[in-house]
Amino acid sequence: MPVINRIAEFHDEMSKWRRHLHANPELSYQEHQTAKFVADKLRSFGIEVSEGIGGTGVVGILYGGRSGQRSIGLRADMDALAVEERNDFGHRSVNTGVMHACGHDGHTAMLLGAARYLAETRNFSGRVVFIFQPAEEMGGADGGAARMIREGLFETFRCDEIYGLHNRPGMDIGTFAVKAGPMMASGDSFEIEVSSKGMHAAQPHKGADVVLTAGHILVALQQIAARNTDPLDALVVSATQIHGGDAYNVLPNTVTIRGTVRAFSPRAHAAAEPALRRVVEGIALSTGAHCKVSYAQQYPTLPSHSPYGGSCDLRRCAFSGAKCLRQIRNHRGFAEGRSFPG
Repeated sequence: MPVINRIAEFHDEMSKWRRHLHANPELSYQEHQTAKFVADKLRSFGIEVSEGIGGTGVVGILYGGRSGQRSIGLRADMDALAVEERNDFGHRSVNTGVMHACGHDGHTAMLLGAARYLAETRNFSGRVVFIFQPAEEMGGADGGAARMIREGLFETFRCDEIYGLHNRPGMDIGTFAVKAGPMMASGDSFEIEVSSKGMHAAQPHKGADVVLTAGHILVALQQIAARNTDPLDALVVSATQIHGGDAYNVLPNTVTIRGTVRAFSPRAHAAAEPALRRVVEGIALSTGAHCKVSYAQQYPTLPSHSPYGGSCDLRRCAFSGAKCLRQIRNHRGFAEGRSFPG
């Protein structure tokens, strides 16, 4: 029986899984009920399960019906976001201030569906490692992927290759988007604290104006992409927050700027932090304000290492019933999948 027909037979059940997960979202490293749900399902499919890897991570192992040495990893993330859900359907979040707003409920349900199908058929050689990752939203060294690796994921469960996906609203149903090379941007965050003594607005000459300094910084940050980065490399610097002051006639002691830096090449990613620090230090020197920069490199660029990322065609995806397959432009969102070797 073709895969698409068999999977279609339990599509409604997969939808129920997804809606259960959506209604019961859990934040990073708090995915206890989600992990139990996943582990119970895997065991019901006859899959060997290991729990507690990387805190709340779950790994399933399934051997094919034919002999072989290849070990392929399939990965999904499980955590939700600290967002209040405003939807009004029956499976809206029951946890106040927590929502599956990034689609990890769908990722988890899809991987469970793949696990069920493969467990039923075992029409492959070697083995499959199902990796259900916690804390993708946390990212960096504290993220779930890095922690699972530190705790021996690949020493215990060798993987020759790992495959994952991310939902992309706006694409046609049944469409797979693939791309060779960089697929998602690196993701860094920064905080710039501009400080001086506060002054009356009528006497700005008695100190360094932190509001003026912050304004110069906001404008100058854009030169990092426009003038400090090779035009062939894509880099985006976005200041997303600015906080300071609580009186209309007083220049404040501090102004805080926060934002993100995203890049598609390792070269641009590596150059971004030093460039940002130079810009801030130069402006601070010119205005006399003190500036403290905190910079966190959270996610590296996510490339598609496998040749299949660039050469898939309809024949390779016919098993899934895909209507079409297309190359896409780079996506400036970032995700922690890069922590796993591809």
